[in-house]
Amino acid sequence: MKAKYFRRFIVLILLIVVLAGGGLYVWQSMKPVASKDEPVVFTIEPGTGTSGIADLLEDKGLIRNALLFKAYLKLNDQGANFQAGTYAFQPGMNYDEMITALNSGDVQKEEMLRFTIPEGYTLKQIAQKLEDEGITDGKIFMQLVQDKELFNDIPLVASIPDNANYRYALEGYLFPETYEMKKDSTAEDIIRRMLTEMQDRLNGIPELDADLKAVNLNLHQLLTAASLIEREVVVDRERPLVAGVIYNRLEQDMRLEMDATVQYLLDKQKERLLYKDLEVESPYNTYRNEGLPPGPIASPSLSAIEAALAPEPSDYLFYVTKKDGSSEHLFAETYEEHLDNIEKSNESAE
Repeated sequence: MKAKYFRRFIVLILLIVVLAGGGLYVWQSMKPVASKDEPVVFTIEPGTGTSGIADLLEDKGLIRNALLFKAYLKLNDQGANFQAGTYAFQPGMNYDEMITALNSGDVQKEEMLRFTIPEGYTLKQIAQKLEDEGITDGKIFMQLVQDKELFNDIPLVASIPDNANYRYALEGYLFPETYEMKKDSTAEDIIRRMLTEMQDRLNGIPELDADLKAVNLNLHQLLTAASLIEREVVVDRERPLVAGVIYNRLEQDMRLEMDATVQYLLDKQKERLLYKDLEVESPYNTYRNEGLPPGPIASPSLSAIEAALAPEPSDYLFYVTKKDGSSEHLFAETYEEHLDNIEKSNESAE
């Protein structure tokens, strides 16, 4: 009899030992793995279930036992809201920290590139700036902006009229703005993003079609006029007035005679144009040709576009920049008044 009880006692002791050992094993297996300085990056593909995620975490060395992690999820009613994406987990995280991150979709932030294109930049200036900042190859950029067909899926680009006289067909169509894009973005990606931004900005103008009809311009002509305003005018409040001057001269079949169109043709901007510069042969030279140039000469800002859409009515046909450092202009209705303003401007510089 005593032997019987003794055997039961031994079995009980062994059971306790097994249970204790099992509990110790479970406890050890659920402990966080050893912490490390470098995070472990892994990707959960869309449609991956909790079982697959648990196996992935074990395979990446972030948990000790996938089976126990699955049981923990089931006991705590977790896993249904885990989100796909690329994560960077620090070894040493416990179950709850991982679950919180997976539920919230705390994915690894992609490395981004950020660049700013100033208002009034030409395509050449944009290409040079992007190359100088190590964002893309300037030569490749300039090759791509000459391939209009590559971006014809964008309605704005598809609407550009064919003209053999274009210097660059996409000139003036890349919106000047601060951009943030994925670090591995190509020159084509950047051009497409800037074209799309211009499309969005134009789409955001109320009554655009009615305004275009009112100024008797199509969209290409609008951007051309806006680019002239952008390059000629610094003071925002003067932009609608200069737009009015442009339209007044066009209506009277006067050449625009705008320095900005000549500067566009030069390899380097000049502080002061010479008479010989004004004689350069090009359809863009508004000193030699009537009407608007074939296309934009720079990327206009929204301010310049809005000014081109809403010119300030006046009888002005001329303007000259004040030489007092204000960047403002003196406006005139007649050539005689214009000559007086030139003299006043020169006097203000003394």
